[in-house]
Amino acid sequence: MPATLQRRRTVRRLTIGAAVLAAAGLTATALPAGADTGHAARAGRTVDVQLLSFNDFHGNLEPPQGSSGTVEELQPDGSKKSVPAGGAEYLAQSLRTARKGHPYSVTAAAGDLVGASPLLSGLFHDEPTVEAMNKLGLDVTSVGNHEFDEGRAELTRLQKGGCHPKDGCYEKGKKFRGAGFPYLTANVTDEKSGKPLLKPYTVWKHKGVKIGFIGVTLEGTPDIVNADGVKGLKFHDEVETINKYAKVLDRQGVKSVVALIHEGGLPASTSYNYKCDSPGPGDGISGPITDIAKHVTPKVDALVTGHTHQAYSCTIPDPSGRPRTVTSAASYGKLYTDTTLTYDRRTRDIVRTSVKAPGAVNHVVDRTQPKAADMTSLITRWNKLAAPVAGRPVGHISADIAGRGANAPESPLGDVISDAQLEATKADGKGGAQLALMNPGGVRSDLAFKASGAEGDGVVTYGEAFTVQPFTNMLNVVDLTGAQLLAGLQQQVSGPNEASPKVLQVSEGLTYTLDMTKSGAARVVKDSVKLNGVALDPAKTYRVAMNEFLAGGGDGFAAFKDGKNKYVGPSDLDAFTGYLTAHSSADKPLTPPKADRITVVK
Repeated sequence: MPATLQRRRTVRRLTIGAAVLAAAGLTATALPAGADTGHAARAGRTVDVQLLSFNDFHGNLEPPQGSSGTVEELQPDGSKKSVPAGGAEYLAQSLRTARKGHPYSVTAAAGDLVGASPLLSGLFHDEPTVEAMNKLGLDVTSVGNHEFDEGRAELTRLQKGGCHPKDGCYEKGKKFRGAGFPYLTANVTDEKSGKPLLKPYTVWKHKGVKIGFIGVTLEGTPDIVNADGVKGLKFHDEVETINKYAKVLDRQGVKSVVALIHEGGLPASTSYNYKCDSPGPGDGISGPITDIAKHVTPKVDALVTGHTHQAYSCTIPDPSGRPRTVTSAASYGKLYTDTTLTYDRRTRDIVRTSVKAPGAVNHVVDRTQPKAADMTSLITRWNKLAAPVAGRPVGHISADIAGRGANAPESPLGDVISDAQLEATKADGKGGAQLALMNPGGVRSDLAFKASGAEGDGVVTYGEAFTVQPFTNMLNVVDLTGAQLLAGLQQQVSGPNEASPKVLQVSEGLTYTLDMTKSGAARVVKDSVKLNGVALDPAKTYRVAMNEFLAGGGDGFAAFKDGKNKYVGPSDLDAFTGYLTAHSSADKPLTPPKADRITVVK
């Protein structure tokens, strides 16, 4: 039997559009409505279901700092404007405002709600974020790769509730209740039993309307998560899994289906309001989701996606040639997608036509609107618990140091982090590192000059440093030959990383040229790779520092798994905060590096 969505609803939410919402449940991205709403209301055959969706929230309860907290908006004259966005107080308010007047309204997400979170959420194993998602009315989500950061047992706890096995309960007399919405893990199974880890799908029912939701994460999750996080689990092909469960739902009489997929694409423009169906359907988007969308069964009516942190609302034809909406709402709660699914009561399916209508639109979660009071209260409560740790000053900066928001392969903050890792491990007896490498995905934010609290402009707090480096990966120092090191550099732009390069951040002294006019491994100009001005020797052994994720071959860097004589140093966060403290003061703040170690030819 299908799993009927069980939802928690606040009294306030229940009053919106009458108590019908109490039974409602999920979100997705839908296709252009092909029927006239006024006629439908008179005839009673069709009903418009509002789908509100977002993805990759990553525990950003407070508005993200720096460029991480803005979206790019394309203006009528062709110019671009940076708009501050995000924060749970504004996301909740945006969703509640959008739901008004829509008795059939459901809200869904496409994974990575938690993990790589700022300290306010990460310090408490993301319980604050799950609590916030319950309050803002999330109905269903797929898992993402970051839901596995702390392993299957922790993911199961986030779903079912209970206090943390080591840290216990954080508030006296309060037990963590878990998610009031289902996490869907259709393509994640137990290696021994073959059964899905959690529910593979769920069905939203209201007044005869049924919509099924199937949730998957990217098949390559084991490649981008620490091995312990996915131990004992198997990750299956996204398309095969979705098609399998679409048939299951069809046999149960559920003809309307939405797929929540934690995998995404790369639009041709970074502006959230870019028209990616120009000049033709899906022409303005590339990446893994395009191939997935072209092969997912026509039984699925819409695809809500994520993972790439991009914003898009595209129409990509399904295998039968019919248009199907594929959407993503950037990240960190800065956008939400509002989609109309027109449900035909007679066929029990979604009406999908080629008619161009405002079927799926991304909206900015702007910070000029009123704040949701319950979210303000939640943030205040958890901030009080985090304050003793979060507010401690660890350094000073003279200006913004771009990391996640940098628009270049090498970021100034990436340089700072790699320098910090080298300094923490270069001494004899502490690893003897000669260089350090940092994966770009591990740099989660910028360091903003403007104060986030009462610490003062230019002061870096422990909480802000944690937001940049939230994984607390241990540093490893290993022996790599020059040939292995070169192979690792080539893997940045070849193999699984060729389509979407993962350019490593490098410590001072390592320089080379990246020629993006070439393809694959040839993009790394071999003769240009130098350490402290000396050409890399393929036969020589080098001591290389990196986090344990990279040392384990994460992010497609298989060459690093062959490292020998491993030394385990401090955590990446301790190295980062220690470096900031040692190299800055109120009188002599740290200035942003030039980020000129990698020469990029375009």
